[in-house]
Amino acid sequence: MDRFASTDVQIKCVQFLYQEAEYLDDRRFRDWLQLLTDDMTYEMPVRLTHEFGNREQDFSDSGFHMKEGYRTLAMRVDRLYTERAYAEDPPSRTTRMISNVRVQPLRVPSELDVKSNFSCYRAQGDATTFDLFTGERRDVLRLVDGTLKLASRRVLLVHTTLPTNIGLFF
Repeated sequence: MDRFASTDVQIKCVQFLYQEAEYLDDRRFRDWLQLLTDDMTYEMPVRLTHEFGNREQDFSDSGFHMKEGYRTLAMRVDRLYTERAYAEDPPSRTTRMISNVRVQPLRVPSELDVKSNFSCYRAQGDATTFDLFTGERRDVLRLVDGTLKLASRRVLLVHTTLPTNIGLFF
């Protein structure tokens, strides 16, 4: 049987994820960076399509839509505050929905394995079209000086082909 985190820990993780979604939806990207550890890793592997019965590996080990560390994420965030963020001009309007949060303690003290499902609705400019991204996130949250921080994220999109550029964080 799996070990589950206490209800108190579960609630704190859910609140953390909701706060993160609010920062991203409000385009408070520098506040979002404060939620990350200095050694944070962020990856979004490409989903592979298999014939029925051949599902050993649903995601690529070598192909990524994004594969970032804290430094490159910080550079991307800094760029969003300049006139050179062409993919985000005009800025995206997003709404993130976080659900099905599952928390398990890791073998490493002060770290939690947090899985969640997400949907991210994105509209831009005056267009009548929109993008909808859905998937699962596999996070490691780490307790740093009494505060939860995001130490790693693996975004597993439902999509095999992206409908648009990805200038978003999930």
